[in-house]
Amino acid sequence: MTTSAPPLRLVATVLHLAVYGTIGIGILSAFFALLATGIGLLPVLGFGLVILVGLVYALYGLAWFEIARVNGLYRLDAAPLAMRRPVQRGFAGWLKSLLAQLKNGRMWWAAASFALSVLLGALLVGTVQTLLDSLVLLITPGAATNWLTLILPAGSDGSSSVLLAIGGAVLSLGLMVGLALLHRVIATAIIGSQAREERLEAQVQQSSQQRAGAVRAADVERIRIERDLHDGVQPRLVSVGMTLGLAQQQIDQDPRAAKELIAEAHTSTKAAITELRQLARGIHASVLDDRGLDAALSALAGRSHIPVALDVRLTGRVDRDAESAVYFVVAESLTNAAKHSRASECRVAVRLRDTDPDPAEGPARVLWARVEDNGIGGAQVQPGGGLDGLTNRVLAAGGTIRIESPQGGPTAVEVSVPCAS
Repeated sequence: MTTSAPPLRLVATVLHLAVYGTIGIGILSAFFALLATGIGLLPVLGFGLVILVGLVYALYGLAWFEIARVNGLYRLDAAPLAMRRPVQRGFAGWLKSLLAQLKNGRMWWAAASFALSVLLGALLVGTVQTLLDSLVLLITPGAATNWLTLILPAGSDGSSSVLLAIGGAVLSLGLMVGLALLHRVIATAIIGSQAREERLEAQVQQSSQQRAGAVRAADVERIRIERDLHDGVQPRLVSVGMTLGLAQQQIDQDPRAAKELIAEAHTSTKAAITELRQLARGIHASVLDDRGLDAALSALAGRSHIPVALDVRLTGRVDRDAESAVYFVVAESLTNAAKHSRASECRVAVRLRDTDPDPAEGPARVLWARVEDNGIGGAQVQPGGGLDGLTNRVLAAGGTIRIESPQGGPTAVEVSVPCAS
Protein backbone atom coordinates (compact mmCIF):
# COMPACT_ATOMS: atom_id res chain seq x y z
CA MET A 1 0.00 0.00 0.00
CA THR A 2 1.31 3.41 -0.93
CA THR A 3 1.08 6.53 1.22
CA SER A 4 0.95 9.19 -1.50
CA ALA A 5 -1.62 12.00 -1.18
CA PRO A 6 -3.22 10.86 2.15
CA PRO A 7 -5.61 13.86 2.31
CA LEU A 8 -7.08 12.94 -1.06
CA ARG A 9 -7.41 9.31 -0.01
CA LEU A 10 -9.09 10.45 3.21
CA VAL A 11 -11.63 12.44 1.20
CA ALA A 12 -12.17 9.44 -1.09
CA THR A 13 -12.76 7.22 1.94
CA VAL A 14 -15.35 9.66 3.29
CA LEU A 15 -17.14 9.64 -0.08
CA HIS A 16 -17.09 5.83 -0.16
CA LEU A 17 -18.58 5.65 3.31
CA ALA A 18 -21.20 8.23 2.43
CA VAL A 19 -22.33 6.13 -0.54
CA TYR A 20 -22.28 2.93 1.53
CA GLY A 21 -24.22 4.59 4.32
CA THR A 22 -26.84 5.77 1.81
CA ILE A 23 -27.45 2.62 -0.24
CA GLY A 24 -25.63 -0.10 1.70
CA ILE A 25 -28.39 -0.66 4.24
CA GLY A 26 -30.83 -1.28 1.39
CA ILE A 27 -28.46 -3.82 -0.18
CA LEU A 28 -27.98 -5.68 3.10
CA SER A 29 -31.73 -5.64 3.72
CA ALA A 30 -32.30 -7.11 0.25
CA PHE A 31 -29.79 -9.89 0.94
CA PHE A 32 -31.42 -10.84 4.24
CA ALA A 33 -34.87 -10.67 2.64
CA LEU A 34 -33.75 -13.04 -0.15
CA LEU A 35 -32.21 -15.38 2.41
CA ALA A 36 -35.43 -15.51 4.45
CA THR A 37 -37.53 -15.97 1.31
CA GLY A 38 -35.30 -18.75 0.00
CA ILE A 39 -35.40 -20.62 3.30
CA GLY A 40 -39.16 -20.11 3.58
CA LEU A 41 -39.82 -21.45 0.06
CA LEU A 42 -37.67 -24.56 0.42
CA PRO A 43 -40.72 -26.78 1.18
CA VAL A 44 -42.57 -25.38 -1.87
CA LEU A 45 -41.18 -27.74 -4.56
CA GLY A 46 -37.69 -26.52 -3.81
CA PHE A 47 -38.31 -23.06 -5.31
CA GLY A 48 -36.28 -21.61 -2.49
CA LEU A 49 -33.18 -23.38 -3.82
CA VAL A 50 -33.23 -21.21 -6.93
CA ILE A 51 -33.28 -18.09 -4.77
CA LEU A 52 -30.51 -19.41 -2.51
CA VAL A 53 -28.31 -20.32 -5.49
CA GLY A 54 -28.84 -16.85 -6.93
CA LEU A 55 -27.98 -15.43 -3.53
CA VAL A 56 -24.61 -17.24 -3.60
CA TYR A 57 -23.75 -15.68 -6.95
CA ALA A 58 -24.93 -12.26 -5.73
CA LEU A 59 -22.78 -12.64 -2.61
CA TYR A 60 -19.81 -13.54 -4.79
CA GLY A 61 -20.37 -10.41 -6.90
CA LEU A 62 -20.64 -8.27 -3.77
CA ALA A 63 -17.41 -9.73 -2.35
CA TRP A 64 -15.61 -9.30 -5.68
CA PHE A 65 -16.64 -5.64 -5.81
CA GLU A 66 -15.57 -5.06 -2.20
CA ILE A 67 -12.08 -6.46 -2.82
CA ALA A 68 -11.74 -4.41 -5.99
CA ARG A 69 -12.93 -1.28 -4.16
CA VAL A 70 -10.50 -1.66 -1.26
CA ASN A 71 -7.69 -2.52 -3.68
CA GLY A 72 -8.31 0.63 -5.68
CA LEU A 73 -8.85 2.87 -2.67
CA TYR A 74 -5.80 1.83 -0.63
CA ARG A 75 -3.52 0.51 -3.40
CA LEU A 76 -3.43 -3.05 -2.06
CA ASP A 77 -2.17 -5.95 -4.15
CA ALA A 78 -4.84 -8.51 -3.25
CA ALA A 79 -5.79 -10.76 -6.14
CA PRO A 80 -9.36 -10.45 -7.47
CA LEU A 81 -11.85 -12.94 -6.11
CA ALA A 82 -12.24 -15.86 -8.52
CA MET A 83 -15.28 -18.09 -8.84
CA ARG A 84 -14.51 -21.74 -8.19
CA ARG A 85 -14.56 -23.63 -11.48
CA PRO A 86 -16.10 -27.10 -11.80
CA VAL A 87 -13.51 -29.87 -11.71
CA GLN A 88 -15.82 -32.26 -13.54
CA ARG A 89 -18.59 -31.95 -16.06
CA GLY A 90 -22.29 -32.10 -15.48
CA PHE A 91 -24.60 -31.10 -12.66
CA ALA A 92 -22.50 -32.84 -10.01
CA GLY A 93 -19.42 -30.84 -10.97
CA TRP A 94 -21.37 -27.58 -10.90
CA LEU A 95 -22.85 -28.42 -7.49
CA LYS A 96 -19.42 -29.22 -6.05
CA SER A 97 -18.04 -25.93 -7.34
CA LEU A 98 -20.98 -24.09 -5.75
CA LEU A 99 -20.35 -25.79 -2.40
CA ALA A 100 -16.64 -24.98 -2.71
CA GLN A 101 -17.56 -21.34 -3.30
CA LEU A 102 -19.62 -21.37 -0.11
CA LYS A 103 -16.51 -22.56 1.74
CA ASN A 104 -14.36 -19.81 0.25
CA GLY A 105 -13.19 -17.80 3.23
CA ARG A 106 -12.16 -14.83 1.09
CA MET A 107 -15.74 -14.34 -0.05
CA TRP A 108 -17.07 -14.26 3.50
CA TRP A 109 -14.32 -11.97 4.77
CA ALA A 110 -14.98 -9.55 1.92
CA ALA A 111 -18.72 -9.66 2.69
CA ALA A 112 -17.91 -8.89 6.32
CA SER A 113 -15.81 -5.94 5.18
CA PHE A 114 -18.79 -4.69 3.16
CA ALA A 115 -21.14 -5.00 6.15
CA LEU A 116 -18.74 -3.15 8.46
CA SER A 117 -18.29 -0.44 5.83
CA VAL A 118 -22.06 -0.02 5.63
CA LEU A 119 -22.23 0.35 9.43
CA LEU A 120 -19.45 2.95 9.40
CA GLY A 121 -21.13 4.66 6.46
CA ALA A 122 -24.41 4.92 8.34
CA LEU A 123 -22.60 6.53 11.27
CA LEU A 124 -20.86 8.89 8.87
CA VAL A 125 -24.16 9.93 7.27
CA GLY A 126 -25.48 10.85 10.72
CA THR A 127 -22.26 12.76 11.40
CA VAL A 128 -22.65 14.68 8.15
CA GLN A 129 -26.20 15.60 9.12
CA THR A 130 -24.89 16.92 12.44
CA LEU A 131 -22.25 18.95 10.59
CA LEU A 132 -24.90 20.49 8.34
CA ASP A 133 -27.11 21.33 11.31
CA SER A 134 -24.13 22.97 13.02
CA LEU A 135 -23.39 25.08 9.95
CA VAL A 136 -27.02 26.18 9.68
CA LEU A 137 -27.05 27.12 13.38
CA LEU A 138 -23.75 29.00 12.93
CA ILE A 139 -25.07 31.01 9.98
CA THR A 140 -28.46 31.85 11.53
CA PRO A 141 -28.08 31.36 15.29
CA GLY A 142 -31.33 32.98 16.21
CA ALA A 143 -33.65 31.77 13.48
CA ALA A 144 -32.42 28.20 12.97
CA THR A 145 -34.33 25.40 14.64
CA ASN A 146 -32.88 21.90 14.71
CA TRP A 147 -32.07 19.26 17.27
CA LEU A 148 -28.98 21.21 18.42
CA THR A 149 -31.16 24.03 19.67
CA LEU A 150 -33.02 21.59 21.92
CA ILE A 151 -29.96 21.15 24.14
CA LEU A 152 -29.55 24.90 24.66
CA PRO A 153 -30.69 26.16 28.08
CA ALA A 154 -33.78 28.32 28.14
CA GLY A 155 -33.03 32.02 27.63
CA SER A 156 -29.66 31.41 26.00
CA ASP A 157 -28.40 34.20 23.81
CA GLY A 158 -26.93 34.02 20.33
CA SER A 159 -23.38 33.54 21.59
CA SER A 160 -24.35 30.21 23.15
CA SER A 161 -25.80 29.06 19.84
CA VAL A 162 -22.61 30.03 18.04
CA LEU A 163 -20.44 28.18 20.53
CA LEU A 164 -22.67 25.12 20.26
CA ALA A 165 -22.57 25.28 16.46
CA ILE A 166 -18.76 25.56 16.41
CA GLY A 167 -18.43 22.69 18.87
CA GLY A 168 -20.83 20.53 16.87
CA ALA A 169 -19.00 21.27 13.60
CA VAL A 170 -15.58 20.50 15.08
CA LEU A 171 -16.84 17.32 16.70
CA SER A 172 -18.54 16.22 13.46
CA LEU A 173 -15.40 16.79 11.40
CA GLY A 174 -13.35 14.87 13.96
CA LEU A 175 -15.80 11.96 13.89
CA MET A 176 -15.75 11.91 10.08
CA VAL A 177 -11.95 11.71 10.03
CA GLY A 178 -12.02 9.07 12.75
CA LEU A 179 -14.57 6.95 10.88
CA ALA A 180 -12.52 7.22 7.69
CA LEU A 181 -9.34 6.16 9.49
CA LEU A 182 -11.19 3.32 11.25
CA HIS A 183 -12.50 2.11 7.91
CA ARG A 184 -8.97 2.15 6.52
CA VAL A 185 -7.68 0.07 9.44
CA ILE A 186 -10.52 -2.48 9.23
CA ALA A 187 -10.62 -2.80 5.44
CA THR A 188 -6.86 -3.12 4.99
CA ALA A 189 -6.69 -5.59 7.89
CA ILE A 190 -9.35 -7.83 6.33
CA ILE A 191 -8.49 -7.56 2.63
CA GLY A 192 -4.78 -6.99 3.17
CA SER A 193 -4.42 -10.08 5.38
CA GLN A 194 -6.02 -12.12 2.63
CA ALA A 195 -3.45 -10.73 0.19
CA ARG A 196 -0.62 -11.76 2.52
CA GLU A 197 -2.09 -15.24 2.85
CA GLU A 198 -2.32 -15.47 -0.94
CA ARG A 199 1.34 -14.51 -1.30
CA LEU A 200 2.34 -17.11 1.29
CA GLU A 201 0.24 -19.77 -0.42
CA ALA A 202 1.76 -18.83 -3.78
CA GLN A 203 5.26 -19.06 -2.30
CA VAL A 204 4.50 -22.46 -0.78
CA GLN A 205 3.07 -23.67 -4.06
CA GLN A 206 6.07 -22.36 -5.96
CA SER A 207 8.44 -24.03 -3.50
CA SER A 208 6.56 -27.30 -3.90
CA GLN A 209 6.76 -27.02 -7.68
CA GLN A 210 10.47 -26.26 -7.50
CA ARG A 211 11.07 -29.22 -5.20
CA ALA A 212 9.05 -31.55 -7.42
CA GLY A 213 10.79 -30.17 -10.51
CA ALA A 214 14.21 -30.71 -8.95
CA VAL A 215 13.39 -34.31 -8.02
CA ARG A 216 11.91 -35.01 -11.43
CA ALA A 217 14.82 -33.34 -13.23
CA ALA A 218 17.28 -35.44 -11.22
CA ASP A 219 15.40 -38.62 -12.12
CA VAL A 220 15.28 -37.71 -15.80
CA GLU A 221 18.97 -36.83 -15.77
CA ARG A 222 19.85 -40.10 -14.05
CA ILE A 223 17.83 -42.08 -16.61
CA ARG A 224 19.51 -40.20 -19.45
CA ILE A 225 23.00 -40.90 -18.07
CA GLU A 226 22.16 -44.58 -17.60
CA ARG A 227 20.79 -44.79 -21.14
CA ASP A 228 23.81 -43.04 -22.67
CA LEU A 229 26.21 -45.28 -20.76
CA HIS A 230 24.28 -48.44 -21.57
CA ASP A 231 23.62 -47.68 -25.23
CA GLY A 232 26.79 -45.77 -26.10
CA VAL A 233 29.93 -46.03 -24.05
CA GLN A 234 29.39 -49.49 -22.56
CA PRO A 235 28.99 -51.37 -25.90
CA ARG A 236 31.96 -49.51 -27.32
CA LEU A 237 34.15 -50.47 -24.35
CA VAL A 238 32.95 -54.07 -24.62
CA SER A 239 33.91 -53.99 -28.29
CA VAL A 240 37.36 -52.63 -27.38
CA GLY A 241 37.84 -55.46 -24.91
CA MET A 242 36.82 -58.10 -27.46
CA THR A 243 39.07 -56.56 -30.11
CA LEU A 244 42.03 -56.55 -27.76
CA GLY A 245 41.27 -60.17 -26.86
CA LEU A 246 41.38 -61.18 -30.53
CA ALA A 247 44.61 -59.23 -30.97
CA GLN A 248 46.13 -61.06 -28.02
CA GLN A 249 45.22 -64.41 -29.57
CA GLN A 250 46.72 -63.52 -32.96
CA ILE A 251 49.77 -61.56 -31.85
CA ASP A 252 52.04 -64.62 -32.17
CA GLN A 253 50.47 -66.24 -35.25
CA ASP A 254 49.61 -63.13 -37.28
CA PRO A 255 51.30 -60.00 -35.90
CA ARG A 256 50.05 -57.85 -38.78
CA ALA A 257 46.39 -58.73 -38.11
CA ALA A 258 46.97 -58.21 -34.41
CA LYS A 259 48.39 -54.76 -35.11
CA GLU A 260 45.29 -53.87 -37.16
CA LEU A 261 43.03 -55.07 -34.33
CA ILE A 262 45.00 -52.98 -31.82
CA ALA A 263 44.66 -49.92 -34.08
CA GLU A 264 40.90 -50.55 -34.32
CA ALA A 265 40.71 -50.83 -30.53
CA HIS A 266 42.68 -47.60 -30.20
CA THR A 267 40.25 -45.79 -32.49
CA SER A 268 37.28 -47.17 -30.56
CA THR A 269 38.90 -46.11 -27.28
CA LYS A 270 39.28 -42.53 -28.51
CA ALA A 271 35.64 -42.54 -29.62
CA ALA A 272 34.63 -43.81 -26.18
CA ILE A 273 36.65 -41.05 -24.53
CA THR A 274 34.90 -38.49 -26.75
CA GLU A 275 31.51 -39.89 -25.78
CA LEU A 276 32.46 -39.77 -22.11
CA ARG A 277 33.52 -36.15 -22.47
CA GLN A 278 30.22 -35.28 -24.15
CA LEU A 279 28.36 -37.13 -21.41
CA ALA A 280 30.31 -35.27 -18.72
CA ARG A 281 29.66 -31.98 -20.52
CA GLY A 282 25.94 -32.78 -20.40
CA ILE A 283 26.19 -33.20 -16.64
CA HIS A 284 28.35 -30.17 -15.92
CA ALA A 285 29.69 -27.54 -18.30
CA SER A 286 33.01 -26.37 -16.90
CA VAL A 287 33.26 -23.55 -19.44
CA LEU A 288 30.05 -22.15 -17.95
CA ASP A 289 31.74 -21.69 -14.57
CA ASP A 290 35.01 -20.49 -16.02
CA ARG A 291 33.93 -18.06 -18.73
CA GLY A 292 30.22 -17.46 -18.32
CA LEU A 293 27.06 -18.10 -20.28
CA ASP A 294 28.07 -16.18 -23.43
CA ALA A 295 31.23 -18.25 -23.93
CA ALA A 296 29.45 -21.51 -23.06
CA LEU A 297 26.72 -20.86 -25.62
CA SER A 298 29.32 -19.89 -28.23
CA ALA A 299 30.99 -23.28 -27.65
CA LEU A 300 27.61 -24.99 -28.04
CA ALA A 301 26.94 -23.16 -31.30
CA GLY A 302 30.39 -24.11 -32.59
CA ARG A 303 29.76 -27.82 -31.95
CA SER A 304 26.24 -27.80 -33.37
CA HIS A 305 25.58 -29.89 -36.49
CA ILE A 306 23.35 -27.15 -37.91
CA PRO A 307 24.16 -23.44 -38.29
CA VAL A 308 23.24 -21.41 -35.21
CA ALA A 309 22.62 -17.64 -35.17
CA LEU A 310 23.59 -16.68 -31.64
CA ASP A 311 22.49 -13.34 -30.15
CA VAL A 312 23.53 -12.98 -26.49
CA ARG A 313 23.28 -9.56 -24.86
CA LEU A 314 24.48 -9.73 -21.27
CA THR A 315 26.34 -7.02 -19.40
CA GLY A 316 27.91 -9.42 -16.89
CA ARG A 317 27.53 -12.64 -14.95
CA VAL A 318 24.33 -13.68 -13.24
CA ASP A 319 23.80 -16.34 -10.60
CA ARG A 320 24.91 -19.85 -11.44
CA ASP A 321 21.50 -21.56 -11.19
CA ALA A 322 19.96 -19.27 -13.79
CA GLU A 323 22.95 -19.63 -16.14
CA SER A 324 22.94 -23.40 -15.77
CA ALA A 325 19.20 -23.71 -16.46
CA VAL A 326 19.37 -21.55 -19.59
CA TYR A 327 22.53 -23.31 -20.81
CA PHE A 328 20.98 -26.75 -20.65
CA VAL A 329 17.75 -25.52 -22.24
CA VAL A 330 19.73 -24.21 -25.21
CA ALA A 331 21.90 -27.34 -25.34
CA GLU A 332 18.94 -29.74 -25.34
CA SER A 333 17.03 -27.60 -27.84
CA LEU A 334 19.96 -27.60 -30.26
CA THR A 335 20.34 -31.35 -29.86
CA ASN A 336 16.64 -31.92 -30.57
CA ALA A 337 16.80 -29.61 -33.58
CA ALA A 338 19.71 -31.57 -35.03
CA LYS A 339 18.25 -35.02 -34.31
CA HIS A 340 14.52 -34.71 -34.84
CA SER A 341 13.35 -31.48 -36.44
CA ARG A 342 15.23 -31.70 -39.79
CA ALA A 343 16.06 -28.03 -39.32
CA SER A 344 18.58 -26.25 -41.52
CA GLU A 345 19.21 -23.38 -39.11
CA CYS A 346 18.54 -22.32 -35.55
CA ARG A 347 18.35 -18.97 -33.78
CA VAL A 348 19.23 -18.41 -30.13
CA ALA A 349 18.55 -15.13 -28.28
CA VAL A 350 19.45 -14.45 -24.64
CA ARG A 351 18.58 -11.29 -22.68
CA LEU A 352 18.57 -10.02 -19.12
CA ARG A 353 15.17 -8.44 -18.50
CA ASP A 354 13.54 -6.45 -15.72
CA THR A 355 10.21 -7.70 -14.43
CA ASP A 356 7.32 -5.74 -12.95
CA PRO A 357 8.26 -4.64 -9.43
CA ASP A 358 6.80 -6.65 -6.58
CA PRO A 359 5.27 -4.37 -3.90
CA ALA A 360 6.77 -6.56 -1.18
CA GLU A 361 10.17 -7.40 -2.67
CA GLY A 362 10.85 -4.67 -5.22
CA PRO A 363 11.97 -5.04 -8.84
CA ALA A 364 13.50 -8.31 -10.01
CA ARG A 365 15.37 -9.55 -13.07
CA VAL A 366 14.99 -12.65 -15.19
CA LEU A 367 17.35 -14.37 -17.59
CA TRP A 368 15.32 -14.85 -20.77
CA ALA A 369 16.20 -17.09 -23.67
CA ARG A 370 14.48 -18.20 -26.86
CA VAL A 371 15.58 -21.02 -29.16
CA GLU A 372 13.81 -21.33 -32.51
CA ASP A 373 14.49 -23.65 -35.46
CA ASN A 374 12.92 -23.91 -38.91
CA GLY A 375 12.22 -27.64 -38.67
CA ILE A 376 9.09 -29.71 -39.12
CA GLY A 377 7.76 -29.15 -35.59
CA GLY A 378 5.51 -31.59 -33.76
CA ALA A 379 7.69 -31.79 -30.64
CA GLN A 380 5.84 -32.96 -27.54
CA VAL A 381 6.76 -33.29 -23.89
CA GLN A 382 7.04 -37.01 -23.15
CA PRO A 383 7.63 -38.34 -19.61
CA GLY A 384 11.32 -39.04 -19.24
CA GLY A 385 12.19 -37.30 -22.51
CA GLY A 386 14.48 -34.38 -23.15
CA LEU A 387 11.74 -31.74 -23.07
CA ASP A 388 10.43 -33.20 -19.82
CA GLY A 389 13.89 -32.83 -18.33
CA LEU A 390 14.09 -29.23 -19.52
CA THR A 391 10.71 -28.39 -18.03
CA ASN A 392 11.58 -29.82 -14.64
CA ARG A 393 15.03 -28.22 -14.61
CA VAL A 394 13.49 -24.81 -15.26
CA LEU A 395 10.79 -25.36 -12.63
CA ALA A 396 13.47 -26.34 -10.13
CA ALA A 397 15.17 -22.98 -10.79
CA GLY A 398 11.88 -21.13 -10.18
CA GLY A 399 11.44 -20.20 -13.84
CA THR A 400 8.85 -20.69 -16.54
CA ILE A 401 9.12 -22.42 -19.90
CA ARG A 402 6.93 -22.29 -22.99
CA ILE A 403 7.24 -24.74 -25.87
CA GLU A 404 5.56 -24.04 -29.22
CA SER A 405 5.91 -26.71 -31.89
CA PRO A 406 2.96 -26.93 -34.28
CA GLN A 407 2.95 -29.54 -37.04
CA GLY A 408 4.98 -28.15 -39.92
CA GLY A 409 7.08 -25.99 -37.62
CA PRO A 410 8.73 -23.95 -36.47
CA THR A 411 9.66 -25.11 -32.97
CA ALA A 412 10.34 -22.44 -30.35
CA VAL A 413 11.40 -22.90 -26.74
CA GLU A 414 11.19 -19.81 -24.54
CA VAL A 415 12.37 -19.75 -20.96
CA SER A 416 12.54 -17.13 -18.18
CA VAL A 417 14.53 -17.83 -15.01
CA PRO A 418 14.71 -15.39 -12.07
CA CYS A 419 18.24 -14.33 -11.25
CA ALA A 420 20.38 -11.87 -9.34
CA SER A 421 22.88 -10.01 -11.48
